[in-house]
Amino acid sequence: MRTWFQIAVVGLALLGAIAPLDPETIERRFSTGVYPAIQQAMTPVSNLVPFALFDVLTVGGVVALIAVLVRGVRRARRERRLGPLWRALAAIATGGAVVYLLFLVMWGFNYRRIPMGERLVMDRQAPDTATVMALGFQAVERMNVLHGEAHRVGWDEDPRQDRLLLDAFGFVQARLSDAAPAVPGRLKRTLYGPYFRWTSVDGMVNPLALEVLANPDLLPWERPFVAAHEWAHLAGYANEAEANFVGWLTCVRAGVPEQYSAWLYLYWQVSGEVGAADRLRLRDALDAGPAQDVNAIIERLRRGQLPLLRNVSWVVYDHYLRANRVEEGVRSYGEVVNLLLSARFEDGWIPVRRATPSGR
Repeated sequence: MRTWFQIAVVGLALLGAIAPLDPETIERRFSTGVYPAIQQAMTPVSNLVPFALFDVLTVGGVVALIAVLVRGVRRARRERRLGPLWRALAAIATGGAVVYLLFLVMWGFNYRRIPMGERLVMDRQAPDTATVMALGFQAVERMNVLHGEAHRVGWDEDPRQDRLLLDAFGFVQARLSDAAPAVPGRLKRTLYGPYFRWTSVDGMVNPLALEVLANPDLLPWERPFVAAHEWAHLAGYANEAEANFVGWLTCVRAGVPEQYSAWLYLYWQVSGEVGAADRLRLRDALDAGPAQDVNAIIERLRRGQLPLLRNVSWVVYDHYLRANRVEEGVRSYGEVVNLLLSARFEDGWIPVRRATPSGR
């Protein structure tokens, strides 16, 4: 019975990985149906816990894996047969399958929901370089205007205390889908903080506990956008470009410090999409204050990162995204520029949703 159970669990996990699921069904039944209820139940609980549950789950998982493997090897040596080792490997495979199924049910199916490009009215195809540069100069202009007031007001250590940011997050969610609004997550420190630093990762969502982990070195003007980006993941927008899109729309509707964080992020993103000469033009258009903030981010990244580990980490993450049917892999981060330049907006960067079933 145990063998058949293990086969069933692994088989179910494989089916979950390869089954061609209908995005409309995922959108209706999971992303705007079951998932919001899960998130509204889990995130408030994880917010109450002062430490990262991800640390407990991963460290505990590694300890359990080593214990099962060591026990299997010892029994195999003692009994002089491979049976105990094969059983240990089967138990590990079953455990991995269970974790993957939990990942899908708790959050992972959101990768298969209706794409943002089919949810919104899109007025144009991929923009050209001139259009991208115009957006970049708009970001520079807004940074120059907002910098002084943003630094005068300052940024909350805990973005959940920012009422304007919370209201903007709720507004954007309501404009994009009919799902119940997500509960914002607390930005937690984690044992993996050094890894975030070494690999230039700003944050992540723990898909099994629906909590937010953040890089401990984030600068104050980076924190609002990173928080809004991760909250977008909690709202069920698993695709990185879509989380960037939701996070940006959230910050740009909030207070001046959050708007500054949004435009600084967009400046950074556009600079990564254009050539060296155009990147220099954007940088030279920055006033001294915003330029100093950008240089502080660059210094933070240079001071902490280990290039080899960073490159390996992003290659692994690229494979993870592609395995979850994000065809662009890590390039999906940059797709936010296409969304901002192709989607139709009302005044105030309010996205226009399609009046079709796909726009639900």
